[in-house]
Amino acid sequence: MSDRFVGPEADEIERAAEGALRPRHLEDFVGQDVVRGQLSVVLRAATSRGSSPDHVLLSGPPGLGKTTLAMIIANELGGSLRLTSGPAVQHAGDLAAILSALEEGDVLFIDEIHRLARTAEEMLYLAMEDYRVDVVVGKGPGATSIPLSLPPFTVVGATTRAGLLPAPLRDRFGFTGHLDYYSARELAQIVTRSAGLLGLEIDAQAAHELASRSRGTPRIANRLLRRVQDWAQVHGTPGLADLASTQAALKVFEVDAMGLDRLDRSVLTALCTRFGGGPVGLTTLAVSVGEEAETVETVAEPYLVREGLMVRTPRGRAATAAAYTHLGLELPEHMPEL
Repeated sequence: MSDRFVGPEADEIERAAEGALRPRHLEDFVGQDVVRGQLSVVLRAATSRGSSPDHVLLSGPPGLGKTTLAMIIANELGGSLRLTSGPAVQHAGDLAAILSALEEGDVLFIDEIHRLARTAEEMLYLAMEDYRVDVVVGKGPGATSIPLSLPPFTVVGATTRAGLLPAPLRDRFGFTGHLDYYSARELAQIVTRSAGLLGLEIDAQAAHELASRSRGTPRIANRLLRRVQDWAQVHGTPGLADLASTQAALKVFEVDAMGLDRLDRSVLTALCTRFGGGPVGLTTLAVSVGEEAETVETVAEPYLVREGLMVRTPRGRAATAAAYTHLGLELPEHMPEL
């Protein structure tokens, strides 16, 4: 499992646990109303025509439901879902093997599609547009090209960094949807639904409390829900989660009212108490909390900046007045100029 209870990434074990909680149909998918409505039109039109829909590109931060939507698309179309990821496809031959196994109406889901190898990208262009690939056998003057026809299929690409996608690849997607962070109300609906599937009775106050600490991310909400269920099993009433038990569980796992964990708070505390609110260089800040600079930059910083607790300046990172308020610290007489 992820080392952080509020980290958006997931390993294989957690993905398996998530699988049981995923909705199977588009109408059961909570949130992302714009993307959901657009996808519904695309899928229903393709189904009524009896053809494969345009290729779909889903972009957005981790944990917002890109894989779930890919599974829903395959389910709505009645085809099989083949899953792979950009880093796993390092050679054109790897992609050719995946494509040759596709059947008509199948959905090929490529996670982190921006990390595809360049040779695989070139092959994917042709496969997406003309439903055929040329497989080269052998090397040198004796090499031969074998044309391979493919049945109509749909590629669903997922990326956390849409800007890194080459323009030719991006242009081959007929539909592009961007997933945004969820509201607390939407997350509370997801928590209530997931609790029912887990056999956990949770009241509205507890669901809202969990939702408000989940950083706008369903994956984090479901993870925290499982930890609340564990706490109730050991210290409370098994199968029941009320507001008090939810707050107690989140206190044990060091997730505060804003969804900050130990690393987030240590970065903020160091910034406010040791460096007078900053600005301070990233490397210096990382050393002061005993972490690598990359860890602070990629793991803690995005959420702190998004919530207005930290800002990035040309001279380094600086804390905002909201950071002092959240930590319960007195504001300095002269806040740093940002």
